[in-house]
Amino acid sequence: MNHLALNESSPRVDRLQLAAIFGLMLLGVAFVFSATMVHESASALPLIRQLWFRQIIWYVLGGGGAVALCLVDYHTLARWAGIAFWVSIVLLVAVMFFGTVRGGARRWFDLGFFSLQPSEFAKLSFVLALGNFLSRPGDELRQPINFWKAIGMMAIPFVLILKEPDLGSALVFIPTGFAMMLVAGVPRRYLFRLIGIVGVFASLVLVDILFAPPQWQIKLEEYQRQRLLVYFGKDFASADATLDEKRKARQLQQEKSYQGQQALISVGSGGFWGRGWREGQQTALGFLPPGAAHTDFIFSVIAEEKGFVGSVTIITLYAAILFTGLRIAGQARDRLGKVLAAGVVTLLFSHIFINIGMNIRLMPVTGIPLPLLSYGGSSVLASMIALGMLQNVHIYRKGY
Repeated sequence: MNHLALNESSPRVDRLQLAAIFGLMLLGVAFVFSATMVHESASALPLIRQLWFRQIIWYVLGGGGAVALCLVDYHTLARWAGIAFWVSIVLLVAVMFFGTVRGGARRWFDLGFFSLQPSEFAKLSFVLALGNFLSRPGDELRQPINFWKAIGMMAIPFVLILKEPDLGSALVFIPTGFAMMLVAGVPRRYLFRLIGIVGVFASLVLVDILFAPPQWQIKLEEYQRQRLLVYFGKDFASADATLDEKRKARQLQQEKSYQGQQALISVGSGGFWGRGWREGQQTALGFLPPGAAHTDFIFSVIAEEKGFVGSVTIITLYAAILFTGLRIAGQARDRLGKVLAAGVVTLLFSHIFINIGMNIRLMPVTGIPLPLLSYGGSSVLASMIALGMLQNVHIYRKGY
C-alpha cells in the first residue's frame, strides 16, 4: 500500500533523465557551432544553412516527436509495431536502389532539405517490434520456433544495412536484440549457444582478415577490411609484395589511419582543462576533417577544447541517461515495458561505446554517430524518439 502511494506521488516524467538530455543538447549546439564555424566564410552563410542552427531545428522536431509519442500508451504503440517494422524494411530495400551514394555507400534518401537515413529509424522500429513479439507468455518464449523468429527479426535489418554497406549500424542490432531477449526471459541456453556461435564466427573472420592469404579470404567490403587492418596495426601489403607495392600500401595505410590518429591527438592535446571553446587547433587547422569533426568525431572536438573535465562531463550525462533508463526498465510493471526500456538503453549504450571508443582508438573507426551530440537530422530525430519511448514506459508504468 505504501509502495503504491509512493508511486502515485512520484513525478510522471523522469526529471533527472530530462536534465541530462537537455544538458547534452546545449553541448551539442555549442560544439557543432565550434566545429563548423572555424572560418569566417562559414559565418557568411544564411542562418538556415549554418549547421548549428539546423541542429537546433532537429532538436525541436525530435523533442516534438518525443512528446507526441508520450501522449500514447506504449501498449497502443506496440500494436503498430509490425507495420512500422515492415515499412522500415521496405525503406532499407528502397535505399539500395534509389538512395544517394556518399563515400561509396548508399545509405540516404536525398530529400533536398534533409537526407533521410532509414537505418536510424529501422533501429527504433526493430526495438518496438521485437519488444512486442517478446511480450508473449513465458511458455511461448521457451519454444525454439519463437526464438528463431526473434533471430530472424534481427537478421533481416542486419543484412540489409550491411549491404549498404554500414557495418557499424548493422552491428548494434546484435547486442540490442540479445539484451531484449535476455530481459524477456528467453532461455539462456539458447542465447549462450548462439553467442558462442557468433563469437567463433567473428574470431574466424578476424583470423582470416589478419593472417589468411588474399585468395582464401572471406569477401568483405574493402574499406571494412582496411579499417580492421588499421585497428590491429597490420600491414596492407602482403609478405610477397614488391617494393613498389609495399610503398603504395604504406601510403594507403597512412591515409586510412589518418582520421583515427588525428582524433586521438585531439583528445590528448586537450589536457585537463582543454584549450578553450573554439580554440581547438585540430579543427581550426583542418587536421580533423571538416566533414567529420562535427559528426563522427564531435567527442574529439569536445575533448580538445574542454579537456578531461569536458570528457568526464559528457560521460556523466550519458551515464545519467543510461542508469535512469535501467531504473525505468526495473520499475516497469509488465514484460513489454521492461523489454522496450532495455532495448532502448542497449541501443544508446552501443552507439555511445562505439563512437567514443573509436575516438580514443578503443574501437575501429565506423560511421556511428554520438547520440544527441553528433550533427545529423536522422540521428538526432531517432535519438530523441528513442528517449521519448523510455519516458513513455515511465509515464504509463502505473496502470499495469
